Amino acid sequence: MSLRHSYTLIAPIYDAFVAPFTLNARRQSLAALNAPPLGAVLLAGIGSGLDLPLLPPGLHYTGLDLTPAMLARARRKAAAAHLNIHLDLGDARQLPYRDAQFDAVVLHLILAIAPQPERVLAEAARVLRAGGQILILDKFLRPGQFAPLRRLLSPLLGQLATHTDVVFERVLERVAGLEVLSDQPALAGGWFRQIRLRKKAA
Repeated sequence: MSLRHSYTLIAPIYDAFVAPFTLNARRQSLAALNAPPLGAVLLAGIGSGLDLPLLPPGLHYTGLDLTPAMLARARRKAAAAHLNIHLDLGDARQLPYRDAQFDAVVLHLILAIAPQPERVLAEAARVLRAGGQILILDKFLRPGQFAPLRRLLSPLLGQLATHTDVVFERVLERVAGLEVLSDQPALAGGWFRQIRLRKKAA
């Protein structure tokens, strides 16, 4: 089963399960968007649009997702939030945007979902201007963390919804030009982390 197919099936119940668990962590991560100067912000893997009601007004937003069923829900939230936003159907591993187009990129619950998360992060870095930030909220193992159950279940769960064995440090080391500004535990005893990266000047 492809991720697009599985998330089409999950879409009607996604918010009920995910929204209450992630609300505060999303709000804390997105607070970084209140720091000027910002103009254009990309939400890659926008999903059903759970971030949209939490976004500060006055910025130009672009959202992208792989699944039409999730994007349809994001469109309804975008209309209710009265945001300046454009929504696209597409793959976060191959973004349809030019280099250095955005001042910030939001990657909430996408790196552990997408196959080849290093490609997602590399594409986020490509479309980000120098000095811009990437805001990450996701579940990651620490380097060397044992976590046998998460590692055992990941191949199956990765086909259906999400990987449970992604090590962020291994993803980051494959993408040049990014530095870590902050890395804090967010949820589930630190399994979910809130990470801010900055793109270095060339």
